[in-house]
Amino acid sequence: MDEASGGLLHRLVEEPTLAEPVLVVGLEGWVDAGYGAAGAMAHLLGASETTLVATFDVDVLVDHRSRRPVLHLVDGINTGLSWPSLELRLGHDLDGRDVLVLTGTEPDVRWRAFTSEVVTLAASLGVGITVGLGAYPAPVPHTRPVRLATTATDAELAARGGEVHATLDVPSGVGAAIEERCAELGLPAIGLWAQVPHYAAGMPYPEASASLIEGLARVAALRFDTEPLHEAARLHRERLDELVGTNIEHTRMVHNLEAAYDAERAGPGQSAFAPAAGEELAAEVERFLRDLEAGGDAPSS
Repeated sequence: MDEASGGLLHRLVEEPTLAEPVLVVGLEGWVDAGYGAAGAMAHLLGASETTLVATFDVDVLVDHRSRRPVLHLVDGINTGLSWPSLELRLGHDLDGRDVLVLTGTEPDVRWRAFTSEVVTLAASLGVGITVGLGAYPAPVPHTRPVRLATTATDAELAARGGEVHATLDVPSGVGAAIEERCAELGLPAIGLWAQVPHYAAGMPYPEASASLIEGLARVAALRFDTEPLHEAARLHRERLDELVGTNIEHTRMVHNLEAAYDAERAGPGQSAFAPAAGEELAAEVERFLRDLEAGGDAPSS
């Protein structure tokens, strides 16, 4: 049922008995550089067998003209459509701790009603902390560890979640609205954002996914096996090293990014979302991106 009929935007499929579950939010549709959050969510959903807890009404929440279903054709025959989905699923970490995962398409409309229902449902299931996952492009090198920026409902959580803390106004996704609603109800919530190199933002960047999973484990006292993600990240870095090493301008750009990254680590932190090395560095990043696109052989994970 939808709001117009006085019903809810979700349908509870199963009401499990849980022990202080963690809610992880990673919806498609907002910034996700290097597919960092998508990779992390896929890793979470594949880490254990999951069960469906609730579904949300995508016919009410999603504009199908902007997020069209996928038609499956076999020899000219319509064999069905895959529609956007929005689900709450239950999985577990390595120690068997309950992990609720909100996955699928970010709503196009009804954000206030949606976030209210998500947080109310989370509270009814005993959720102790909500953790959102995301990734954004930043002027950082692929030769340094991925840093996490945070958005949180209190200072202690922000300090525990990441290295980079910003003071600025930026457009938000529905994850931030869920955080805000959690704060209104006194529930701890934090968003973890991986910084992905500008020049790698359009390709899978598994190190960002690994950092997000490890950040989630740290703030929520969970345990996951991230070795497959780190192995994929190692291979990906080797490909990027080879690509950068063939061009002296690319090499110089990465060295400049390294110097800016190291200087920021040694001194006061800068804004998590602001360029760290000025207009000249930004121009080099843009040239690098153009060269990658023109070459047509950008590495993939």
